[in-house]
Amino acid sequence: MSTDRARRSNRERTEATRTALLDAARKLFVANGYAETGTPEIVATAGVTRGALYHHFEDKQALFLAVVERESAAVAGEIEQATARVTSAREALLKGGEAFLRAMAKRGRTRLLLLDGPAVLGRAEMNAIDDAHGARTLKEGIGEAMDEGAMRTLPVDALTAVLAAAFDRAALEIEAGGRRKDFRQVIDGLIEGLFNA
Repeated sequence: MSTDRARRSNRERTEATRTALLDAARKLFVANGYAETGTPEIVATAGVTRGALYHHFEDKQALFLAVVERESAAVAGEIEQATARVTSAREALLKGGEAFLRAMAKRGRTRLLLLDGPAVLGRAEMNAIDDAHGARTLKEGIGEAMDEGAMRTLPVDALTAVLAAAFDRAALEIEAGGRRKDFRQVIDGLIEGLFNA
């Protein structure tokens, strides 16, 4: 029994260290940007050793990747939660769009996911992350709408990419001071325009 407890305790400590590093890195990447954040600052903020950092992550870029993946998963989770009880694909897409804009309003997300993410990790890596999370939820919603016969049949991957780009641009514009209500109205109009009358 003590061995199980020790293993659990080691796992808990390992997870706590990893979480502390991710939280500290997120805070600093948002405040200072990727380029201006050093690993000494990250370990000091996390309250761990430099060795602990390199035990969990190969380098600063690997830590940044983990932060971006966690943020992207959190956005997808908020979209899934907002659409869990909807009854139609149309409603799911509209509520999902609203949830995306709300999720992206969390301080630092546009910087992490839409600005620094592509610059540091590259577009292909960011697309892969998005395909596993936010774009996945959008693609599923589009597919369901087409399967129901409620939406015009269009190439799903291309439509997902175009709508995702519109969502991302809206999030950036809102972050820069644009009226969320206006962008939500436009996004809703784009989505509604894809549905059969």
